[in-house]
Amino acid sequence: MTIKHLLRSIPLVLGLVSTQPIPPAVAAMNSAFEFDFKALKGGDLPLKQYEGKAMLVVNVASKCGFTPQYAGLEKLWQQYRDKGLIVLGVPSNDFGGQEPGTSSEIQQFCERNYSVDFPMTEKVAVTGSEAHPLYKWLEAKLGDDGRPRWNFYKYLIAPDGHVVGGFSSKVTPDDPKLISAIDANLPAH
Repeated sequence: MTIKHLLRSIPLVLGLVSTQPIPPAVAAMNSAFEFDFKALKGGDLPLKQYEGKAMLVVNVASKCGFTPQYAGLEKLWQQYRDKGLIVLGVPSNDFGGQEPGTSSEIQQFCERNYSVDFPMTEKVAVTGSEAHPLYKWLEAKLGDDGRPRWNFYKYLIAPDGHVVGGFSSKVTPDDPKLISAIDANLPAH
């Protein structure tokens, strides 16, 4: 980790970064399924394809103390995907420079170390003025609680596209509070 990355992350950890103005067009969107990403493996990744399913959006990083949560996220994906849950990994280098890799390096790391099979986006910013529009929307919907504080911050999206809530990095994928929220928001079969 470079000094630059360390200094950049200190205000975020302490919660001293003021929220960025949310573009009115982003704030006016009604559904998380209105946003698009690029896929880690290449190509477009429109979230509209997941409409009607619950979605757990997680900003991830390969060199973080929370990185072992990849195993729990994969287990969650395997257990719940046939019940209507999408786990979406969003690599980000915003916190401590802990995701320095290229798309290929990130993909290889996740597959080799955690057998990750759930969908992942290309690496994007999740905080500040350069944050992906979905993360700006989450902040608009949840206020200051909508801004991730570190890697592996989780957001649960309901099948209709509204944000159910955010879960801190310390909430593991098998935490009863998270599992209960997922169970309560799975699509009706």
